[in-house]
Amino acid sequence: MKKKSLGVNALLNSLQTILNLIFPLITFPYASRILSVDGMGKFNFSNSIVSYFSLIASLGISTFAIREGAKYRDDREKISKFASRVFTFNLASTLIAYIALAITLFVAPALHKYLTSILLLSISIILTTLGTDWVYTIFEEYGYLTLRNIIFKILSVILLFVFVRSSDDYLNYVGISVFASVGSNILNFIYARKLCDIKIDTHFDWKAYAVPIFTIFSVTVAIQIYVSSDVTILGFLKNDYVVGIYSTSVKIYYIVGSLLMAIQVVTIPRLAMLMGQHRMREYRRVMRQLFNTFLLILLPGMTGLFMVSPEIIYIIAGPKYIASSTSLRILAFAMLGSGISGIFGQCALMPAKRERKNLISSATSAVLNIVLNFVLIPFLSYDGAALTTVLAECTMMFMNYYYSRDITGFVFRDKTIIKNVIIDLLGCVGIILSCLVCQHLISSNVGRLISSVVLSGIIYVIIVLSLRQTTAVEMLEQIKFRIQH
Repeated sequence: MKKKSLGVNALLNSLQTILNLIFPLITFPYASRILSVDGMGKFNFSNSIVSYFSLIASLGISTFAIREGAKYRDDREKISKFASRVFTFNLASTLIAYIALAITLFVAPALHKYLTSILLLSISIILTTLGTDWVYTIFEEYGYLTLRNIIFKILSVILLFVFVRSSDDYLNYVGISVFASVGSNILNFIYARKLCDIKIDTHFDWKAYAVPIFTIFSVTVAIQIYVSSDVTILGFLKNDYVVGIYSTSVKIYYIVGSLLMAIQVVTIPRLAMLMGQHRMREYRRVMRQLFNTFLLILLPGMTGLFMVSPEIIYIIAGPKYIASSTSLRILAFAMLGSGISGIFGQCALMPAKRERKNLISSATSAVLNIVLNFVLIPFLSYDGAALTTVLAECTMMFMNYYYSRDITGFVFRDKTIIKNVIIDLLGCVGIILSCLVCQHLISSNVGRLISSVVLSGIIYVIIVLSLRQTTAVEMLEQIKFRIQH
């Protein structure tokens, strides 16, 4: 297989992330105003229910397939056999997920008023299985994924404006959301034949696949619990309005967070490959580069989100959702824990096959999140749910570091990384001051947001370059080189 450029992969994945950012920025303001708070609350509650059964279907299959399948990708016969077995395993788990969903809907009368939306959203379960996204990650086919994403996002926007015109159209919004997120997966299954031959194959040692898959699945379940439990518990303890308010802040949190995490996503397979081949010197070099770049982007991102949360809420969702701004500010701090725990977990523990350690940290965080949700939500409502997310993410970050410290501990002893973090934080001070100036001088929400982003961005870049933040300087040099050549 032709070696793919890590830089090109990062660029393509960043483009995908930007598309995923732009799409909600176009659709969410429109849908939130048309469907109102209650309509969005119904959608998000239904989605949180389906997410649990999506977990059952997906198990830990994607992570397992990427980790184990990469070593076969240069041999079509071997990768085809491996992919067929993984796909068959995934079909079996999908069938179990649908049976479990049917039983749950039958025995839980409280869910009956959400029946239609839950059934529509459940279509995503089978389409995700058919999509076999893990095949494209193994082969680093980011170009195809990006083109596919563009086409289906454009079609979804058109469908939204045509079929969602009143508060009664929230089921249309549900269907369009499914189409936007997984509709293209049918094409995935067809296109995958160019990479390998996938078919149903039941003649293999299921136990050899089940043990690592279920271990990884347990980690995924724990993470999903503290991702989805906030909305679910709010739905049971409060009402659709509260769910709608909190879901708005969570939606924006994930939009911004996914953009900031783009560089991490494409680096994970490369780090896993280097560790698997015992090329630890190169591993540490890439890890050092990832850490420096990640914090260079993450720290100003979370600082900026904290400062302009009210303006973002007002512009994207409207004045009815302005109460979301406080919970969004709280969630901004969760980005640090989530991002760094992801590096320690996905880039160190998983490649080192320490899934059980990752399971311990994930399960601990999930239990903490659930317990604190029941304690804080009755008193602090959606702000309490946001606070529990921060505490859970930070707990997982510290535990993942503890279990990976023999692999990743060098990053905290690296003088260059320490220097760069200090410079990044000084740049964040510049962002805070810039935003305060704009808030004082500009009354318009749109004008205040634009001026805050532009001014703080310029100030941040000036600070990190003038203080010689190594990653920022290297990026500038690369840009100059590409322009000159």
